[in-house]
Amino acid sequence: MKEIAYKQNGDYLIPDLKLPKQEMLEIGKYGRMRMKYLKEHSPYLWSNHKLNGTLNRHLSEVNDQAESRLETLIEQMKAQYGITEQLKASDPMKWVGLMNNIKAQAEEIVLKEIVFA
Repeated sequence: MKEIAYKQNGDYLIPDLKLPKQEMLEIGKYGRMRMKYLKEHSPYLWSNHKLNGTLNRHLSEVNDQAESRLETLIEQMKAQYGITEQLKASDPMKWVGLMNNIKAQAEEIVLKEIVFA
């Protein structure tokens, strides 16, 4: 058990509490969205991660999972809707529109399944 240090402040002894060092990891878009969600909808979980020094690692893992799942979903949907490089070469505007729709659908799924879960 870690011994708590105290410092004198007038007539009182105040505990000298410090948060543990956190790893400096890249959080990314989905990690920042997760952090905002935790702060607003699950402050207990956010505080727990923060006090244990695991918040950055958790946010980085969520970001990595979300990006990986997004890539997988986009590839699956491209195959399902028959979006190919041939379509990209022959009708670029249609290809862009279809890809934007697929990305929006995939991102909605990722947000629901991973970021806001």
